[in-house]
Amino acid sequence: MTSGDPYIDWSWVGDHVDLIWIRLVNHLYLTAIAVGIGFVISFAVALFTRRFRWSLGPATATAGIVYTIPSVALFAFLVPFFGFSVLTAEVALVSYTLLILIRNIVAGLQSVPADVKEAAVGMGYSPTQVLWRVELPLALPVIVAGLRIATVTTIGLVTVTSLLGLSNLGLFILDGINRLFKTPLVLGAVLSILLAVTTDALLLLLQRLITPWTRARSRTA
Repeated sequence: MTSGDPYIDWSWVGDHVDLIWIRLVNHLYLTAIAVGIGFVISFAVALFTRRFRWSLGPATATAGIVYTIPSVALFAFLVPFFGFSVLTAEVALVSYTLLILIRNIVAGLQSVPADVKEAAVGMGYSPTQVLWRVELPLALPVIVAGLRIATVTTIGLVTVTSLLGLSNLGLFILDGINRLFKTPLVLGAVLSILLAVTTDALLLLLQRLITPWTRARSRTA
Protein backbone atom coordinates (compact mmCIF):
# COMPACT_ATOMS: atom_id res chain seq x y z
CA MET A 1 0.00 0.00 0.00
CA THR A 2 1.07 3.55 -0.58
CA SER A 3 2.30 5.56 2.35
CA GLY A 4 -0.24 7.88 3.90
CA ASP A 5 -3.22 5.99 2.39
CA PRO A 6 -4.18 2.82 4.30
CA TYR A 7 -7.13 2.06 2.04
CA ILE A 8 -6.11 2.42 -1.59
CA ASP A 9 -2.93 1.27 -3.30
CA TRP A 10 -3.15 3.49 -6.38
CA SER A 11 -0.32 1.66 -8.12
CA TRP A 12 -2.38 -1.55 -7.89
CA VAL A 13 -5.36 0.29 -9.36
CA GLY A 14 -3.22 1.60 -12.21
CA ASP A 15 -1.93 -1.88 -12.97
CA HIS A 16 -5.46 -3.31 -13.16
CA VAL A 17 -7.29 -0.70 -15.25
CA ASP A 18 -8.10 -3.22 -17.99
CA LEU A 19 -9.48 -5.71 -15.48
CA ILE A 20 -11.52 -2.99 -13.78
CA TRP A 21 -13.05 -1.99 -17.11
CA ILE A 22 -13.88 -5.61 -18.04
CA ARG A 23 -15.58 -6.29 -14.72
CA LEU A 24 -17.46 -2.99 -14.87
CA VAL A 25 -18.80 -3.82 -18.34
CA ASN A 26 -19.72 -7.35 -17.21
CA HIS A 27 -21.54 -5.87 -14.22
CA LEU A 28 -23.59 -3.65 -16.53
CA TYR A 29 -24.20 -6.56 -18.89
CA LEU A 30 -25.57 -8.82 -16.16
CA THR A 31 -27.73 -5.97 -14.86
CA ALA A 32 -29.12 -5.04 -18.27
CA ILE A 33 -30.09 -8.63 -19.09
CA ALA A 34 -31.86 -9.11 -15.75
CA VAL A 35 -33.77 -5.83 -15.84
CA GLY A 36 -34.62 -6.21 -19.53
CA ILE A 37 -36.00 -9.73 -19.20
CA GLY A 38 -37.68 -8.84 -15.92
CA PHE A 39 -39.41 -5.88 -17.55
CA VAL A 40 -40.72 -7.97 -20.46
CA ILE A 41 -42.09 -10.63 -18.10
CA SER A 42 -43.55 -8.03 -15.73
CA PHE A 43 -45.18 -6.10 -18.58
CA ALA A 44 -46.83 -9.29 -19.85
CA VAL A 45 -48.01 -10.17 -16.33
CA ALA A 46 -49.32 -6.63 -15.81
CA LEU A 47 -51.34 -6.80 -19.03
CA PHE A 48 -52.69 -10.21 -18.02
CA THR A 49 -53.76 -8.94 -14.60
CA ARG A 50 -55.30 -5.91 -16.30
CA ARG A 51 -57.53 -8.23 -18.29
CA PHE A 52 -58.10 -10.76 -15.52
CA ARG A 53 -58.11 -8.68 -12.33
CA TRP A 54 -58.42 -11.74 -10.06
CA SER A 55 -54.87 -12.74 -11.04
CA LEU A 56 -53.17 -9.62 -9.62
CA GLY A 57 -53.17 -10.90 -6.04
CA PRO A 58 -51.65 -14.32 -6.83
CA ALA A 59 -49.10 -12.77 -9.20
CA THR A 60 -47.82 -10.19 -6.73
CA ALA A 61 -47.95 -12.70 -3.86
CA THR A 62 -45.79 -15.16 -5.80
CA ALA A 63 -43.32 -12.45 -6.80
CA GLY A 64 -43.30 -11.22 -3.20
CA ILE A 65 -42.43 -14.66 -1.83
CA VAL A 66 -39.49 -14.95 -4.23
CA TYR A 67 -38.37 -11.41 -3.31
CA THR A 68 -38.11 -12.36 0.36
CA ILE A 69 -35.70 -15.25 -0.30
CA PRO A 70 -32.12 -14.25 0.62
CA SER A 71 -30.02 -13.94 -2.54
CA VAL A 72 -27.30 -16.36 -1.44
CA ALA A 73 -29.94 -18.97 -0.58
CA LEU A 74 -31.63 -18.57 -3.95
CA PHE A 75 -28.34 -18.86 -5.81
CA ALA A 76 -27.50 -22.00 -3.81
CA PHE A 77 -30.92 -23.47 -4.61
CA LEU A 78 -30.46 -22.87 -8.36
CA VAL A 79 -26.87 -24.16 -8.66
CA PRO A 80 -27.85 -27.88 -8.74
CA PHE A 81 -30.14 -27.13 -11.69
CA PHE A 82 -28.04 -24.72 -13.77
CA GLY A 83 -24.53 -24.98 -12.29
CA PHE A 84 -22.18 -22.08 -11.59
CA SER A 85 -23.31 -20.19 -14.67
CA VAL A 86 -24.70 -16.93 -15.97
CA LEU A 87 -28.08 -18.67 -16.29
CA THR A 88 -28.17 -19.33 -12.54
CA ALA A 89 -27.37 -15.70 -11.84
CA GLU A 90 -29.91 -14.35 -14.31
CA VAL A 91 -32.77 -16.58 -13.14
CA ALA A 92 -32.26 -15.24 -9.62
CA LEU A 93 -31.70 -11.62 -10.68
CA VAL A 94 -34.76 -11.58 -12.92
CA SER A 95 -36.85 -13.06 -10.12
CA TYR A 96 -35.93 -10.18 -7.82
CA THR A 97 -37.07 -7.56 -10.34
CA LEU A 98 -40.58 -8.94 -10.82
CA LEU A 99 -42.31 -7.67 -7.68
CA ILE A 100 -41.04 -4.12 -8.14
CA LEU A 101 -41.78 -3.94 -11.86
CA ILE A 102 -45.19 -5.63 -11.78
CA ARG A 103 -46.41 -3.32 -9.02
CA ASN A 104 -45.18 -0.18 -10.75
CA ILE A 105 -46.48 -1.09 -14.20
CA VAL A 106 -49.89 -1.95 -12.76
CA ALA A 107 -49.90 1.18 -10.61
CA GLY A 108 -48.91 3.31 -13.59
CA LEU A 109 -51.70 1.95 -15.78
CA GLN A 110 -54.23 2.31 -12.98
CA SER A 111 -53.22 5.93 -12.41
CA VAL A 112 -54.53 7.00 -15.82
CA PRO A 113 -57.81 8.89 -15.23
CA ALA A 114 -60.94 7.08 -16.43
CA ASP A 115 -62.22 10.18 -18.23
CA VAL A 116 -59.04 10.33 -20.31
CA LYS A 117 -59.54 6.74 -21.44
CA GLU A 118 -63.21 7.39 -22.12
CA ALA A 119 -62.30 10.41 -24.22
CA ALA A 120 -59.88 8.30 -26.25
CA VAL A 121 -62.57 5.68 -26.85
CA GLY A 122 -64.94 8.47 -27.87
CA MET A 123 -62.39 9.57 -30.47
CA GLY A 124 -62.54 6.11 -32.00
CA TYR A 125 -59.43 4.54 -30.42
CA SER A 126 -59.45 0.77 -30.16
CA PRO A 127 -58.51 -0.82 -26.79
CA THR A 128 -55.02 -1.51 -28.14
CA GLN A 129 -54.63 2.09 -29.28
CA VAL A 130 -55.85 3.36 -25.91
CA LEU A 131 -53.20 1.23 -24.21
CA TRP A 132 -50.24 2.21 -26.39
CA ARG A 133 -51.14 5.81 -27.27
CA VAL A 134 -52.82 6.99 -24.08
CA GLU A 135 -52.30 4.79 -21.02
CA LEU A 136 -48.65 3.87 -21.45
CA PRO A 137 -47.39 7.43 -22.14
CA LEU A 138 -49.24 8.72 -19.08
CA ALA A 139 -48.04 5.78 -16.97
CA LEU A 140 -44.37 6.23 -17.95
CA PRO A 141 -43.27 8.25 -14.88
CA VAL A 142 -44.50 5.52 -12.51
CA ILE A 143 -43.12 2.74 -14.73
CA VAL A 144 -39.70 4.38 -15.02
CA ALA A 145 -39.65 4.89 -11.25
CA GLY A 146 -40.04 1.13 -10.92
CA LEU A 147 -37.28 0.57 -13.45
CA ARG A 148 -34.98 2.83 -11.44
CA ILE A 149 -35.60 0.89 -8.23
CA ALA A 150 -35.24 -2.48 -9.98
CA THR A 151 -32.01 -1.41 -11.70
CA VAL A 152 -30.34 -0.07 -8.57
CA THR A 153 -31.39 -3.18 -6.63
CA THR A 154 -30.05 -5.45 -9.37
CA ILE A 155 -26.71 -3.64 -9.50
CA GLY A 156 -26.30 -4.42 -5.81
CA LEU A 157 -27.35 -8.05 -6.23
CA VAL A 158 -24.98 -8.61 -9.16
CA THR A 159 -22.07 -8.25 -6.74
CA VAL A 160 -23.33 -11.39 -4.98
CA THR A 161 -23.03 -13.39 -8.21
CA SER A 162 -19.27 -13.21 -7.73
CA LEU A 163 -19.81 -16.19 -5.41
CA LEU A 164 -20.67 -18.12 -8.59
CA GLY A 165 -17.35 -17.08 -10.10
CA LEU A 166 -18.89 -14.58 -12.50
CA SER A 167 -16.77 -11.63 -13.53
CA ASN A 168 -18.14 -8.37 -12.12
CA LEU A 169 -17.27 -5.73 -9.54
CA GLY A 170 -18.22 -8.14 -6.77
CA LEU A 171 -15.08 -10.17 -7.50
CA PHE A 172 -12.99 -7.23 -6.29
CA ILE A 173 -14.91 -7.21 -3.01
CA LEU A 174 -14.56 -10.99 -2.65
CA ASP A 175 -10.86 -10.86 -3.51
CA GLY A 176 -10.28 -8.08 -0.98
CA ILE A 177 -12.00 -10.08 1.77
CA ASN A 178 -10.17 -13.30 0.95
CA ARG A 179 -6.76 -11.64 0.82
CA LEU A 180 -7.41 -9.08 3.57
CA PHE A 181 -6.41 -6.48 0.98
CA LYS A 182 -8.45 -3.28 1.29
CA THR A 183 -7.75 -1.83 -2.15
CA PRO A 184 -9.89 -4.20 -4.29
CA LEU A 185 -12.52 -4.35 -1.54
CA VAL A 186 -12.94 -0.57 -1.43
CA LEU A 187 -12.64 -0.30 -5.20
CA GLY A 188 -15.40 -2.85 -5.83
CA ALA A 189 -17.72 -1.27 -3.26
CA VAL A 190 -17.17 2.32 -4.43
CA LEU A 191 -17.56 1.47 -8.12
CA SER A 192 -20.75 -0.47 -7.40
CA ILE A 193 -22.20 2.53 -5.55
CA LEU A 194 -21.14 4.97 -8.27
CA LEU A 195 -22.58 2.68 -10.94
CA ALA A 196 -25.92 2.53 -9.12
CA VAL A 197 -26.06 6.31 -8.59
CA THR A 198 -25.04 7.07 -12.19
CA THR A 199 -27.51 4.61 -13.69
CA ASP A 200 -30.33 5.96 -11.54
CA ALA A 201 -29.51 9.53 -12.65
CA LEU A 202 -29.45 8.47 -16.33
CA LEU A 203 -32.82 6.74 -16.02
CA LEU A 204 -34.25 9.84 -14.35
CA LEU A 205 -32.90 11.96 -17.22
CA LEU A 206 -34.41 9.51 -19.72
CA GLN A 207 -37.76 9.78 -17.95
CA ARG A 208 -37.70 13.57 -18.23
CA LEU A 209 -36.73 13.43 -21.90
CA ILE A 210 -39.54 11.04 -22.89
CA THR A 211 -42.19 12.71 -20.71
CA PRO A 212 -41.77 16.45 -21.41
CA TRP A 213 -45.40 17.10 -20.51
CA THR A 214 -44.69 16.30 -16.86
CA ARG A 215 -42.21 19.20 -16.70
CA ALA A 216 -44.71 21.54 -18.32
CA ARG A 217 -47.36 20.42 -15.83
CA SER A 218 -45.05 21.04 -12.86
CA ARG A 219 -44.20 24.55 -14.10
CA THR A 220 -47.86 25.48 -14.44
CA ALA A 221 -48.83 23.96 -11.08
